[in-house]
Amino acid sequence: MDELVTGDAVVLGLRPARLPSRALALAIDLVVIWVVYLILTIGVVVAAGSLDDAALAAISVAMFLFVLVGVPIAVETLSHGRSLGKLACGLRVVRDDGGPIRFRHALVRGAMGVVEILISFGVIACIASLVSARGRRIGDVFAGTLVVRERVPGARMESVPPPPPWLVGRFAALDLSSVPDSLWLAIRQYLTRMGQLDPAVNWSMAIRLADDLAARTGAPKPADVPPAAYLAAVVNERQAREARRGFEAPAGVSGGVAVPRLPVADVPAGSVPVAAPTPAPATPSPSKPSGPATGFAPPA
Repeated sequence: MDELVTGDAVVLGLRPARLPSRALALAIDLVVIWVVYLILTIGVVVAAGSLDDAALAAISVAMFLFVLVGVPIAVETLSHGRSLGKLACGLRVVRDDGGPIRFRHALVRGAMGVVEILISFGVIACIASLVSARGRRIGDVFAGTLVVRERVPGARMESVPPPPPWLVGRFAALDLSSVPDSLWLAIRQYLTRMGQLDPAVNWSMAIRLADDLAARTGAPKPADVPPAAYLAAVVNERQAREARRGFEAPAGVSGGVAVPRLPVADVPAGSVPVAAPTPAPATPSPSKPSGPATGFAPPA
């Protein structure tokens, strides 16, 4: 499901960046990086003029790796895929499912970029981008990323709408490990553009995507939840899990929530310490409707 086409022949898809715009963004980044590298090199040579040649060579190699490899990785991680060149050209690095990249994605792209761009002078990256249907270089393939156009004439980037409040946390027990990135991408694209679709097409597409998602999770879609609201709630649950995954749970913490334990000295002999039960959250009324303002109401 690389592209999702509506009944009105509207393609819901990201716009991959092509080689010319990516090359221009890379050229801007390289100019800035080389200028910073030369300034730092001159400063280090002047400040460490008393060192021998071996020490200067070691400092130069370390500075090369730091400026030309470490800095781009850090910039892409902190800016969620937007370097200075990409910002100037209106580009952005995203995951295959359209979500923001993390450190591991930037690390793989930066490590492969040493070979693709620096060592081969960009020849390998150009060939891979020309061969790929979506203009991806080898680093994008290994990292599972895609460079897309953010600034599109006549359009603007929209965020995924939040689910109705009464559905937040309802699907916390779903197994989302079998849902492919292509389906996540199709769902995200639908949710960001469902307000632009014909109501009948919007409803049929929501049912189709909800059925695909339910089949992948192994749990049936609740009959009392509109399909669009169901999709938004599951996407919200996935985003919440990704946010929690960014924080490692220390010892004695389960799922980001502290689990109280009895002190060893206070546990009676032959008994097993049991965590204090956590009160279950109040279950919202399943019959609570979602208003038309949310975009999740069925067609009239």
